[in-house]
Amino acid sequence: MILYITVAVFTALLAGMVDNHPQRKPHTVTSQQLTNRISLCAIFVTLFFLSACRLNVGNDYAKYVEFMHLVNCDSYVPTEIGFNLLVKFIYGLSGFENYLLVFAVYSFVTVLLFLLALYEQSDEFALSFFLFMALGYYFQTFSTVRYYLALAIAFYAMKFVLRRQWGRFLVLVLLGATFHKSLLVVIPLYFLASQRWKKWQLALAALFSTTFLFLQDFYLKVVVFLYPTYEDTEYLEGGTSYINILRCTAVLVFAGIVYLLERKGQKAEDGRFWFYLYLNLGALVLYTLCSFLPIISRIGYYLTVSQILFLPMLLARVKNAKWRRLFRAGIMLAAILYFAMYLRRAANDGVLVLPYKTFLFNDMVNILSDVN
Repeated sequence: MILYITVAVFTALLAGMVDNHPQRKPHTVTSQQLTNRISLCAIFVTLFFLSACRLNVGNDYAKYVEFMHLVNCDSYVPTEIGFNLLVKFIYGLSGFENYLLVFAVYSFVTVLLFLLALYEQSDEFALSFFLFMALGYYFQTFSTVRYYLALAIAFYAMKFVLRRQWGRFLVLVLLGATFHKSLLVVIPLYFLASQRWKKWQLALAALFSTTFLFLQDFYLKVVVFLYPTYEDTEYLEGGTSYINILRCTAVLVFAGIVYLLERKGQKAEDGRFWFYLYLNLGALVLYTLCSFLPIISRIGYYLTVSQILFLPMLLARVKNAKWRRLFRAGIMLAAILYFAMYLRRAANDGVLVLPYKTFLFNDMVNILSDVN
């Protein structure tokens, strides 16, 4: 736990030195640009090595090692072709079952995509990075590595949605879906969130949302059709997150306050505001009305990850310095409390990112194939 807190504080301090909107001079590297490069490299190296050097850290680490072994043996595995080909390539290149290198590759790409997205898309890199760490997104990449690679791809692809570069968006999402097919869900969800909905359209959407209350069996059959491995398993039990409901509600209330203040000041709106707003509104609908769906949090995270961009954008629009400081303090305090709650359950089943172990000092436990 001390290690994770130290890493979070150290990288957050480095992030505080980054200005992702620096003044640029032709043919000249300014001192701020140099500081950005050094700080970003230091952040990346720290996060990458902490993730890449772990051993049996994460709730499904051993399961992934088992999957990789089965892939290498040409046995059936419920993983996508991208994952299988990557394992085949790395194991063939290494000459042995080098699962450590596979996890390292996932860590490298996932951390890189998150940092690039934060630097390119955030109104304030330091605050967005702080939320990225405090809300547990980084530490959760130790588990379900395929999913969090897909989440990083979705997060990075948001810029293409906002730019209406649909071709690039689709290519990136389809490529990512070869590693985790749940990523395909962002195609309709992000498209819908990018539209400027009229009041009557929102009313129809609200009416349609009520079908989640009356047609649960139908939607479960659709899920089983898309994910046949879920049939007759505990994954169909569903469940929701009251913390995420509270987070979405708080973000939407804050967005409403900022919107009303902007209308009073007659400030022009941009597409980002509505895109992030609709993503969080959609997440709230999912968490409240679709709790019967399996692993609803995986779909919800594709939507709520926008909060680490949305909150700094909203904060920047608060013109009153006193209120802006007050809102900033509230956001940071809430994030710190969330981080404390996350660390308290970090050793629990379903999380298991504690205790931290590294291959430098520990040996891998036997996987199922070794026992049999």
